[in-house]
Order: sequence, then structure tokens, then C-alpha cells
Amino acid sequence: MATHDHQANEQSILQQADAFRAAYKNVRAQIGKMVVGHDEIVDGVLTCLFTGGNALLEGVPGLGKTLLIRSLSQALSLDFSRIQFTPDLMPADITGTTIAVEQEGSDGSKSRVFQFRKGPIFAQIILADEINRATPKTQSAMLEAMQERSVTVGGTTYPMSKPFFVMATQNPIEQEGTYPLPEAQLDRFMLKLEVGYSSRKDLHEIINRTTMASSPTIDPVLDAEKIVAFQKVIRQVIIAPHVQDYAIRAVLATHPDGEFAGSLARQFLRFGGSPRACQALVLGGKVKALLDGRAHVSVEDLKSVMLPALRHRVLMNFEGQAEGVTPDMVINDIIAKLPVEAAGLAV
Repeated sequence: MATHDHQANEQSILQQADAFRAAYKNVRAQIGKMVVGHDEIVDGVLTCLFTGGNALLEGVPGLGKTLLIRSLSQALSLDFSRIQFTPDLMPADITGTTIAVEQEGSDGSKSRVFQFRKGPIFAQIILADEINRATPKTQSAMLEAMQERSVTVGGTTYPMSKPFFVMATQNPIEQEGTYPLPEAQLDRFMLKLEVGYSSRKDLHEIINRTTMASSPTIDPVLDAEKIVAFQKVIRQVIIAPHVQDYAIRAVLATHPDGEFAGSLARQFLRFGGSPRACQALVLGGKVKALLDGRAHVSVEDLKSVMLPALRHRVLMNFEGQAEGVTPDMVINDIIAKLPVEAAGLAV
């Protein structure tokens, strides 16, 4: 009986997977009208969207980070808000503020009441542009919304609309006038996506599209109700105990003093990933499985999202910084050396 229920559940997931792949393909096609190349970045952003996570895009100016996010917002029938982070931006500029409003009563008397005016954070897709240009106090205004999906102002908590999705951009090379994101905020980004330079072929296509008379238009192909439904489908994807244990051991391998730490992690890391890192690996793996037409997560699915899920959650020590060791080097070492199965599995 249990086997029959399991098979029925698996069949149900596979049926819904077809609709998910079609929707994913449609959104991707619309983004492709404006964004040339960067396939891994687009997949990473869509993975965050369909799992309810937040995305951090890092790259030098002019590589299309903001264009990608704007294109995604146009392909979805969702409320979009852009916040340009600057050093003089205040928390109230993001969350909103309480103001005094004068009201006139039926008898002609006037009185003042306080009303809360919502800030730009109250949308469904938030573009936090150049987030590391704002002060830590202002950056902290994003924390509650990114994790709890709510904002508290003046003792009152206001829930966010679903789906709610923060995509932030930051410049890795410009240090003057920037404030590095604190670890607690970095941990709230499901994936950190590093945007690289376009290839020679892609640059030809970019020039052709942007210097001609015609310009493409993006059509909305997905609404909030369908996105929320797909988020539920993704969470139903099955993950075997030994595959889940691989995700857990992969995160534990980033802890320099832990039993699963590799040689690079022990030598060059100060701190490793949190439980959110495990969640990011598993949810990202579930998206990969559905896109591949499977109801089960594989270890290869997890490996494919390990770099963007872990690179911002590990902190290099002084020796690592001095020798130019990057988080990606340590994570690739874990991918190469971590055994698929290990003894002592407790489920």
C-alpha cells in the first residue's frame, strides 16, 4: 500500500513537472529577448524565484545585471519595485514611514491622525541595486523582509504579498563608498551569482540588438498564483535519505573544525555554511530534478548548485586571503573529494 501511494505521488509530481518546465521555458524565452548569454545566471535567478529564495548578483558595471532583473519583472505579472541604494539612503526610505494626516470631521472640526505610508519594499519583485553602497543600518532594513516576509514599523507588522523575491546587485571591485554586506544578510540570499564578461559571439548579438532601430518587447507569461503553485510542487519533489545526507555533509565540509572538512577548508576557512545552506542545496536540487523530468533529487543535482549556494556563506581566514584562495576553490575541492555515501547515516 505504501509503495502504491509512493508511486502515485511520484506520478503526480511528474505530471506537474511538465507544466513547470513549460512555464520555466516561457519565462526564459522572454528574458532571452533582452539578455544575451549568461545562461547560468538566468537559471540561478529563476531557481530563486521558483523556490521563494533571494538572489545576489555580483559583477562589474555594465554586464546586464539590472537588465536581467528588469526583464524578469516584465515577464511576470507581479508588482515590481527598484531601490537604488546610496550612502544617504535611510531605512524609512525602504520600509516606509508614519506621517500625520489632517482629517475633517462631519461637524467641520479638524483633527490629525497618523497613517503608515508603505515604502518601495512593499512589492513582489524587489531590485536592490548596488546594495553595498548603503550603510549597514539601511541594509538591515531589508533583513526582516527577506527572511520573515514581513516588515515591522512602529510596533505594527505588515505582511508582504506572495510571492516575494529580492534580487540585489553589487560591484565587487569598487571599494570606496561601499559597505560590505554583513554575514547575517549574505546568509539570507539563497544563491550568489557571479556575472562574468560576455563572449565575442554574445557581444556581436548585444551590439546588433542595441544599436538598431527596432527593440524587442517582453510579454508577461506568468502570474503570482502560478508561481506560488509551482513553489509548492517543487517542495514535493522526493529526496532520498542518502542524497539529503550528501547535502548535509557538503555543508559540514565547509566547517574548518568539523569531521568532514577537507584539507583546503581546514587550512583556509574561518567559518562555514549555516543550515540555510543545506536548504538552498536541497531546494536548488529539486528545481534541477524537475527541469530534467525527474521526481527524485540526485547527487549531481546538488553538485550543480553548490557553488552559488555556498560561495557567500564561507569566510576565508587571513592565510586564505593572503594566498589568493577563493571560496570557489574550496567548494570545488569539496565537490571533487566528498564521497557520495558515508557510514553513520542517521535518519
